[in-house]
Amino acid sequence: MKKLSVYVSSLVFGLFLTGTVFAQDDMTQEEESSAPAVSAPAPVAESGDMEGFNKYSVRPIHESDIMYRKTLLRALDLREKQNRPIFSKSKEITKLLIEAVRRGEITPYATDSLRDGRKLTITEFDDAMRIPSSLDTMALYDMYGPEWKLNPEVAPMLASQFFFPQDLYQMQIKEDLVFDKQRSRMYYDIHAITMLVPADHPQNVKGIEIPVASFEYKELVEKIFTDNPNAIWYNPRNDSEHRSLADAFELRLFSSYIIRVSNPMNAYLVDIYGGDQQKGILASQWAAFELLEYEHNLWEF
Repeated sequence: MKKLSVYVSSLVFGLFLTGTVFAQDDMTQEEESSAPAVSAPAPVAESGDMEGFNKYSVRPIHESDIMYRKTLLRALDLREKQNRPIFSKSKEITKLLIEAVRRGEITPYATDSLRDGRKLTITEFDDAMRIPSSLDTMALYDMYGPEWKLNPEVAPMLASQFFFPQDLYQMQIKEDLVFDKQRSRMYYDIHAITMLVPADHPQNVKGIEIPVASFEYKELVEKIFTDNPNAIWYNPRNDSEHRSLADAFELRLFSSYIIRVSNPMNAYLVDIYGGDQQKGILASQWAAFELLEYEHNLWEF
């Protein structure tokens, strides 16, 4: 009898607990259904020009992380032995740039100041590539009259002639030398590459270097310097180990010399030393040594 009483009491108590649990579940569900829905955070919009970052940089570093920066202008002579791999036959870097512009893949600029620079049209680019004419137009006018341009003997003389890619063996690189205090190392951050008509070219009647166009380096890396069988650094020692032009510039496999370091007058090194070419070369080497010494001294503290 006692066992039966204990059994009945346990059964009643168990039913009571079960009812309480179900009641709590129902109340919880009602509270959840009546509570206002919490909205998920809105996705952050991606922007190509993020605040604090240089949009022309392949490896952007935030302004707050830059402890030191100098803007350099370097000159490349593609005839030098070390630069021949990026100027190999039929795969010249200048040929690559010219063809990409005419296909509309990349944008040519009038100067290497990309942020404030003016974009060139295809016609303007072709005009910069055109070889200056040395015809005596006054003599032709006297010989053939007002319609001298339409004369069949003169027309072939007026046919447009352009510089070949092999003729444009002078280039310039504009870059920032940046010390990133987060990673504690120096970076060469290339911004622009400029293609020039050499001053010593026999068909350059002006006798000075003439800029053809400047190009955004980041755009070149994204569109033509990467995964392009024609954009290669030719390895003269091993045909199976050619490198892309993006890798060649990243690994600094080219030879160049500094012609300008950022200064208040924006003057070239040779101009600072009175136009003396020999002093300008020595100043270029000295500027490179000073930058190297600065980086070295950073590790002394």
